[in-house]
Amino acid sequence: MAGLDELIEETGAHDCVECGKCTSVCPVARINPKFAPRLIVLRVLEGVSDSLSKDKDIWSCITCEMCNDMCPYEVNYSGFILGLRTRAIKAGNLPDCSQSGAVHTYQRLMTSGVKQNRLKWVTPEMKIKERGDVFYFTGCAVHLGALFSDKAGELKNTPANYVRILNAAGIEPVVSNDEVCCGHDLLWAGDEDSMLKLMDKNVEVIRKSGAKTVVFSCPECLRTFEIDYQDFLGDFDFELVHMSEFLLDLIDKGKLSFDSNGGKITYHDSCRLGRHLGIYDPPRDLISALGMELIEMQNNKEKAGCCGVNAFANCGEVSQKLQLDRLLEATATGADEMLTFCPKCVIHFNCLLKSPKLPVPHEKVKILVREFGNVLAEHLQKKGDR
Repeated sequence: MAGLDELIEETGAHDCVECGKCTSVCPVARINPKFAPRLIVLRVLEGVSDSLSKDKDIWSCITCEMCNDMCPYEVNYSGFILGLRTRAIKAGNLPDCSQSGAVHTYQRLMTSGVKQNRLKWVTPEMKIKERGDVFYFTGCAVHLGALFSDKAGELKNTPANYVRILNAAGIEPVVSNDEVCCGHDLLWAGDEDSMLKLMDKNVEVIRKSGAKTVVFSCPECLRTFEIDYQDFLGDFDFELVHMSEFLLDLIDKGKLSFDSNGGKITYHDSCRLGRHLGIYDPPRDLISALGMELIEMQNNKEKAGCCGVNAFANCGEVSQKLQLDRLLEATATGADEMLTFCPKCVIHFNCLLKSPKLPVPHEKVKILVREFGNVLAEHLQKKGDR
């Protein structure tokens, strides 16, 4: 198929020497011995006929980037998979999307200019602007909280809680009713064209706001802007910052403080915030600022396990086994809660936790999985209380 040679060159796939190191760390390969990142590369390099139209392994990959980290030849396997998916759907090879593709459907609706009531969560006491230096990109947390209200309903509160935290530090962020989904899931499900439409809308909205800094709580949104958008558009004239980094700076400046009654916390490094973007310490520093005890899981930071699902395109038995392994690991720490910034991780872990078909007794994985900002808001100190 046209363009494969360019993809191979861009991702360094031709440097793969089949050493097997990628397979040795691949979470999917550990459970499914027929899967291996290098075999996908090999099939394409050898020009196996109609592989793109039939190869389901490109959807089995969870794009966690453990293989990228391990490869001694710096092959960009996740980038290779992304490129193959974009080409595969044009060849009729489609992913088996969970929730009957509901998430992808509402994201595609946003490309059409559908009228939104995106800021229904804003209440009168919140201080927000239409133009200003700091733009808070809220992402799809509210939509996901509504869609998965039985599993992760607290996500509906996430943007509001971050605005309250920013307000407490004296910041009135720009939040926009014209913002749309970043397009992360569509892109990783192979629909690059729809992602590009969303990209154009979002960049236009941000530039019209006059923002100098765009703050993201969702790791997938930040990853999409930082890597994917800039691959197409070049460097932005505004700064991209994760919420953990932004809040730590406010704490260091004495503009923000939290108070807790102690408690034991473990932290889950989502693939996008961790291996994709290299942001590991700021979330942990925030836990320290909360005054809570951080108990690390055995596999953390670069070695952290994955929630097992990528872009709602590959939720099956392998995913559930990966989720269970991570939840058992979190429970073993003795922590009360597992925090993560990624809304999708909250959904996927809670999906298994609340399943009547949980393969182990529920007391074996007795831990709360929560979105980080909602916990921060519960311990926020108001100015008069400091």
